[in-house]
Amino acid sequence: MPEKIINSIVYTLLNEEIGPQPFLWDPVDLDDNIRMSVSIKSITILSTDQGIIPQSLVIIPFPMFNLKGIIKYIERPDLTKRGEAAISSITVLFNEAYDLIFYKYINYLESAFADTAQKIIELETRKANSDEIYIELTNLKIKITEVLEDLRNKEKKLSEAEAFPEEKKLGEKKLGYNYKIVVCGDPGVGKTSTILRFTDHAFMQTYIPTLGVSISEKSLQLQEDHVNLILWDIAGQSKFELMRRHFYKGLEGVIFIFDLTNRKSFESIQNWYNDITKNIVPSKEMITGFILGNKEDLASERNITFEEAFKIAKELNLEYLETSALTGKNVEESFYKLAQSLVNLSKDN
Repeated sequence: MPEKIINSIVYTLLNEEIGPQPFLWDPVDLDDNIRMSVSIKSITILSTDQGIIPQSLVIIPFPMFNLKGIIKYIERPDLTKRGEAAISSITVLFNEAYDLIFYKYINYLESAFADTAQKIIELETRKANSDEIYIELTNLKIKITEVLEDLRNKEKKLSEAEAFPEEKKLGEKKLGYNYKIVVCGDPGVGKTSTILRFTDHAFMQTYIPTLGVSISEKSLQLQEDHVNLILWDIAGQSKFELMRRHFYKGLEGVIFIFDLTNRKSFESIQNWYNDITKNIVPSKEMITGFILGNKEDLASERNITFEEAFKIAKELNLEYLETSALTGKNVEESFYKLAQSLVNLSKDN
């Protein structure tokens, strides 16, 4: 991937008297014609939608400069403004030659833009120094580059695997036990990173929100037993609530993950448990699985004690382990122990 996939970034404020105005930009020597054109077009395009502020990212062209821009609009409460709201935009500019990359991965960039927008809202509300906002814009550029690089590496890995199809032909899968495992928890707790650590011995530095569900597979050898785990990484965002209920069907094991530094994610474990139990077949009165307290490596930031997490696990008849997708601590152990428990149940029935 080219080092400079991002050309520049412009933060625009809508001034009620003089219109859109570029407030901050990077690089600092960005051509005045570019930043003015970007500011005007990014904001005035809202007039074609009767002033409705898009919640998702928008891509628009700037053909005069052979550039395109991916835009995040920000609406901040402000009683001094018309409509009691201040409007601004973040426009990340990239060369037209890379537009396929951004169109393809736009959904994966949503969280990075949303995080930056929220931080800017907080900074603007407390009238922070412009240097603080500029830092957030440069951090966004870094974050986008990291996300795209992560995705490029994942695609490269998949394409390399396809180059050797003889290593995995249909019909060559060993006979043994096959189990569907649902992995769930609030957004950002490390579900995808935990699965990736287990399946590929890798850690995803960048948070990529799962789009509904992502399915991966891992084969294990437990003494004389061959076990194939099909891992269903269920999206935590509320917009997928109705959809994910269908993904529970046929599950045989569950891993609930929360973030040891995030109490809300811990308190949500009971809700996730209830959501699953009310949607799986009535005959499965008890769930086989684990609760994982992830991000154990952030010891100084943890907000949940081992004792209270162990208590909720015991109440739900689940096992509890503390893990780190970053270091790999207890990740493999949790999946292997779950696989062994399911094998034991299969042999008993």
